[in-house]
Amino acid sequence: MENDVLKIGNVAFTNRLFTGTGKFAANTLIPKMLAASGSQMITVALRRIDQAAQTENILEYIPKNVTLLPNTSGARTAEQAVRIARIAREAGCGDFIKIEVITDMKYLMPDNLETLKATEILAKEGFIVLPYVLPDLPLAKRLENAGAAAVMPLGAPIGTNRGLETKPLIELLIENCTIPVVVDAGIGRPSQAAEAMEMGADAVLVNTAIATARDPEAMGRAFNLAVKAGRTAYLAELAEQSGLARASSPLTGFLD
Repeated sequence: MENDVLKIGNVAFTNRLFTGTGKFAANTLIPKMLAASGSQMITVALRRIDQAAQTENILEYIPKNVTLLPNTSGARTAEQAVRIARIAREAGCGDFIKIEVITDMKYLMPDNLETLKATEILAKEGFIVLPYVLPDLPLAKRLENAGAAAVMPLGAPIGTNRGLETKPLIELLIENCTIPVVVDAGIGRPSQAAEAMEMGADAVLVNTAIATARDPEAMGRAFNLAVKAGRTAYLAELAEQSGLARASSPLTGFLD
């Protein structure tokens, strides 16, 4: 496991739990959560970044050794997402960008077509693009061809904590994509994160389940352990399932 490194863009990650900054009761909880979870990448909405410090700047609570993943939250079109990404880069947030283009305000489902358009533009500009999408294999391959550094399919609608409702579709991406698959949105329990990793996901991004827990620091630690357990199980190659019982010991009676 020490040499099990996930490379996205020009950064190598030894921890496969990515986290978020939204919904914490106080920003002071974020560094404690990061320390407990070991997370090496954290996503943040550009509108929460205030470099002029006229209001509280979220970046003050993120350690320098944690990779920042700005997201385009609030974008309704590819053009808006591209503009937000460019502003984030100019603000000194680096080349990583998580594309979020959401036009469905009821279920907050990502707009796959607009996301693809934004990815095509930003990848050509040298951004390390991680698009958040509904799990769709043909789309994932197009994103891959467009230069996406990873693909981030949702497990369930944002903030629902309902787990891997799209599991069969995510499995198709894992089996067929050559870029990393990071399961994002919907994971509500450490056991669900472990399940995603057992499937072969390269990483998971968890925000709501950690931020809204009674003890975010402890929950971050729990998710860290779950992700490591799931990854270890995947690398060990899980035993095959069977429709019939299979005895682990001889069934012949030794007292007869």
